Amino acid sequence: MTGHNCWGYSQKDGPSLWYKSYPIAQGSRQSPIDIISTQAIYDPSLKPLNISYESDSSLGISNNGHSVMVDFKDVDDKTAISGGPLQNPYRLKQFHFHWGTSQKLGSEHTINGKSFPCELHLVHWNAKKYPTFGEAVVAADGLAVIGVFLEVGEEHTTMNRLTDAFYMVKYKGTKAEFRSFNPSTLLPSGKKYWTYAGSLTTPPLHESVTWIVMKEAIQISEKQMEKFRSLLFTTEEDEKIPMVNNFRPPQPLKGRVVRASFKTILFEDICQG
Repeated sequence: MTGHNCWGYSQKDGPSLWYKSYPIAQGSRQSPIDIISTQAIYDPSLKPLNISYESDSSLGISNNGHSVMVDFKDVDDKTAISGGPLQNPYRLKQFHFHWGTSQKLGSEHTINGKSFPCELHLVHWNAKKYPTFGEAVVAADGLAVIGVFLEVGEEHTTMNRLTDAFYMVKYKGTKAEFRSFNPSTLLPSGKKYWTYAGSLTTPPLHESVTWIVMKEAIQISEKQMEKFRSLLFTTEEDEKIPMVNNFRPPQPLKGRVVRASFKTILFEDICQG
């Protein structure tokens, strides 16, 4: 398989074949998952999430052939997250997105079986414990990824700066300078979250991720969403293949517990109240 197919995103091959090259694809803590809100366990010991991002630490934007990605300077813990389910601060490395062809699908995680048109992943690593990102990627507590759902609605003004840069990285392998972007502007105002032990969602699928999935979605306009779909899986020389449906479907939970930083109000609670 060549091009984008090696990532298992084509309908013909499907991510189900990843296990042939990466046996861990059938491991015990694979991601993404379908989060069933009523089955998530409220954990009062979970701390509030502390997010501290410097606005001048972004470096560049790139198309790596399966997503669009923004990289960050790797110098200190000024651009980091702490609290939540984490024991140490985790330093921001990059963020990228997964999206579909329509409003009905695109996110990797789903909530009660519902997909969103897009999902943002902010990837952090445990720099206090591991000397390099490469070492963190293969460690059980090496990475922490914040997942944010995007839904179509109002225009997201900060997102324009990002989507306006997409024309520079339309093709696979292209890169451009992209500085002074603060990713905290892409986070929802509410900081309620679910958390569970999972994996990378693209090969090599290492089971090294503490997932923090935000309950509240952010909104972007349909016009902004179309700019994501204007990117290509392919290089300038290749036949054009639109970059869409670059998501992995939910994987089996296999006994894992999803914890919530908030209480889910059930209908029967309201009746009894």
